[in-house]
Amino acid sequence: MAGHDFAYDLTLDEARRRNAVLEALGDDWDPVAVLAEEERAYDMLYSNLDDEQQRIYDELVDAGILPDRASRRIAD
Repeated sequence: MAGHDFAYDLTLDEARRRNAVLEALGDDWDPVAVLAEEERAYDMLYSNLDDEQQRIYDELVDAGILPDRASRRIAD
């Protein structure tokens, strides 16, 4: 296929995909509420850690693997 250039416009496919996603989410989808629930789930996941778990969590935050959740609460 040397010397043959192909071009395919994905615009229509992308519009179809976006439409399908929005239909699947439904009219009652609330992204702010979903994000708040996700934050609550992370709060529960990282709460009540024992000393060893907290040490590992702190190492993962320091390494940049996990976000520093404490710094995101400064505005709260």
